[in-house]
Amino acid sequence: MPYASLRDFMALLEKEGKLVRVSEPVSTDLEMTEIQTRLLAEQGPAVLFENPINEHGEPAKMPVLVNLFGTVDRVAMGMQRKPEELREVGETLAFLRQPEPPASIREALGMLPVLKNAMSMRPKTVRGAPCQEVVLTGDQIDLNNLPIQTCWPGEPAPLITWPLVVTKGPGNEKADNFNLGIYRMQKLGKNRTIMRWLKHRGGAQHFQRWKKEKTEPLPVAAVIGADPGTILAAVTPVPDTLSEYQFAGLLRGEKVELVDCKTVPLKVPATAEIILEGYVSLDDYEDEGPYGDHTGYYNSVEPFPVFTVTAITMRKNPVYLSTFTGRPPDEQCPRRSFKRGVYSSTSATVPGNR
Repeated sequence: MPYASLRDFMALLEKEGKLVRVSEPVSTDLEMTEIQTRLLAEQGPAVLFENPINEHGEPAKMPVLVNLFGTVDRVAMGMQRKPEELREVGETLAFLRQPEPPASIREALGMLPVLKNAMSMRPKTVRGAPCQEVVLTGDQIDLNNLPIQTCWPGEPAPLITWPLVVTKGPGNEKADNFNLGIYRMQKLGKNRTIMRWLKHRGGAQHFQRWKKEKTEPLPVAAVIGADPGTILAAVTPVPDTLSEYQFAGLLRGEKVELVDCKTVPLKVPATAEIILEGYVSLDDYEDEGPYGDHTGYYNSVEPFPVFTVTAITMRKNPVYLSTFTGRPPDEQCPRRSFKRGVYSSTSATVPGNR
């Protein structure tokens, strides 16, 4: 059976000794990054910090999970496969991205199950959802209650590093044509962040098309802590004919269950831990950075649009999923290994969603 949620995956990792719990207080301000760099260098386990301390030295309201995909083995486990089977996933994706005409009728018939399976994995919508057990709106919204990491010295503010950002283009697009991308989000205040999406990413392209046709801000949802198949689908360069939700269903072998957001016209994974709903402004930009990056240097400061939160929904007792960006080894390395397997099959060099 596929993992229904991040918690299912965590339970298996812990059972197999690949996730450990840390009860000692650990600060989200630099200290978590220092521990994560050691874990990655040593091919260590995923870690659940049960008693994190925020940047003000106060106990946080929820635990923090880090180093989830810190090894290729755990990337494969997230797709319920063995490491040596990742290439098969890449070959399937290569076929979906760049299908070649079949050489024979027999070969054509062999392709049909792959296509049929892909088309049958459209997500399904449910009414009630664990990710909406708690709903915060208005004055209840406070991003300071999330244990958001500050990764490196001199960074201007804590950074949401693992959001699956859900967008949809203008109304002339298919109803289920959602894009999932991972774009870091600099916290500006209780209900505002910066949305750092580069121009060639799916979310930014939706944003640009929206600006040409609409005058109101773009609806956006940021998912923190989904099932592993959905997280991995979000970092995979899926073909334009599929949404990441659909590819997640293909990875999981079961359709992803979605629920309608409370304040924006989008759908999010029903079993996710935390959802930030809101809008990205068409004309309000703020300078983002500098932040430490995989180059080993800090990014230059650039303007990006502002995301305003209209609701925070979450599970009871949620888990906050986090990571850091920095010079390798970092948590992106095992995910890049998976994507390199995809690229070797497609002869493509499509960059990741971050």
